[in-house]
Amino acid sequence: MSARTYLLAAGAFAVGTSAYVVSGVLPAVSGELGVSLSAAGQLATAFALAYAVGAPLLATVTARWDRRTVLLAALVVAAVGNGLSALATTYPVLIAGRIIAALGAAAYTPAATLVATALLPPAQRARAVALVFGGLTLALAIGVPAGDLLGSSIGYAGVFAAVAVVSALVAAAVPFCLPRIAPPQAVPLRERFAVAADRRVLTVLAMTVIGVLSAMVVFIYVTPLLNATAGIHGATIALLLLVYGIGAMVGNTWGGRAADRFGTVPTLFAVLAGIGVTVAVLSLTASTVVGAAVVLALWGVFCWAFNPPVQSLLLELAPTGGLVLSLNASAIYLGTALAGVVGGTVIGMGGMLLLPLVAAALVLVVIVLLLSLQLGRRRTVAGTERVPARAGLATAE
Repeated sequence: MSARTYLLAAGAFAVGTSAYVVSGVLPAVSGELGVSLSAAGQLATAFALAYAVGAPLLATVTARWDRRTVLLAALVVAAVGNGLSALATTYPVLIAGRIIAALGAAAYTPAATLVATALLPPAQRARAVALVFGGLTLALAIGVPAGDLLGSSIGYAGVFAAVAVVSALVAAAVPFCLPRIAPPQAVPLRERFAVAADRRVLTVLAMTVIGVLSAMVVFIYVTPLLNATAGIHGATIALLLLVYGIGAMVGNTWGGRAADRFGTVPTLFAVLAGIGVTVAVLSLTASTVVGAAVVLALWGVFCWAFNPPVQSLLLELAPTGGLVLSLNASAIYLGTALAGVVGGTVIGMGGMLLLPLVAAALVLVVIVLLLSLQLGRRRTVAGTERVPARAGLATAE
C-alpha cells in the first residue's frame, strides 16, 4: 500500500473520531452544559441522521468535482464542524457543530473509498476499502477510550478541538500528496437513482442497515451490559473497549484480504456466522474480565470484517460506485441511529441481557437476505446462459 492510501486512512481516522468520540465525552457535555445524559446522547443521533441524509445528497452535488477537491472540501467542513463544537457554550450550537461535522464525514468516506480503489489494481479492491475503514476502526479503538479519559480533564471543548486540528492537518496534506482524480463519467440523475433502485443493491443496503443495527444495539449499551454480566466498570471498561477496537482493526484487514482471495459472498457468510455466534454467547462468556476480553476481541474481528466485502459487493453490482457507496454510508449511520431506539426498547421490555440475543436474531435476518441475493444472482446467470443457447438452436433450424 502507498503513502497516499495511508493518508486516506488518516482522513477516515479524523472523521471517524469525530463520530465515535461523542460516546466518551457524554459525561463532560452533561456536566458542562447542564443537560441530562439522555439529551447529551442525542448528539450522536444528530450526527448519525445528518450523515445518513447528507451522504447521498452530497454525492450527487459533488458528482462533477474531481475527487481530490471533494476530499479537501469534506475535511475542511469536518474541521469547521468540530471547531464549532469546541467553541460551543450552548446545547443548540453544539448540535449545529455536530451536524456540520457529520456532513464533512458524509462527503469524505465514500469519496475516499473510491479514490483508494482507483489507486490500486482491481484485484486489491476490497483491501483498499479495508484500508480506508482501517482509519475508522483506529478511531473506534482510540477515539472512544481517549474521549472517556480526556473528557474529564480537558472537557468536551478540548476533545473536539483536537479532532478539528487533526482534520485540518490531513486537509492541508491532501493537495500535496494526492493526484487529481477525475470524477466518474457523468451519469444522468435518473440513471444514478435507477442504480440505487436496483433490487440487488437495495438488498445489500438492507443487509448493511440490519447488520450495523445488530452490532450497535449491543455496543451502544456495552458498558451497562458488562456491569450487569461481570460487575466491570471504570478503567477496566476503557481497556476492554480498546481490546474490542484492536479486534476491529484485525477484522477490517482480514475482511478485505479474504474478500479479494475467496470472493465477497463466501467471506460474508463466514463473517456473519462468526458475528452471530460471538454475540449470542456474549452474556454468558462476559462473566469475567478475561472472558469479556476474549469475546469482545472476537466480536470486534467479525463485526468489522463485515464492511469491506459489503462495499466490494456493491461495486460489483454498480461499478460506477459513487452514489451507491454514499447510500451504503447512509445505511451504516441509519443502522446506528436505529440502534439506540431499538436497544432502549429491548431493555425496557426484557432487560439488558436480552440485547445479545436480539442482535443474534438480526444477524440471521442478514444471512437470509444474503442467501436471497445469491440465489437471485445465480438465476440471472443461468437465464443469461440459456438465452444464447436457444438463439443458436433457432438459427440452426
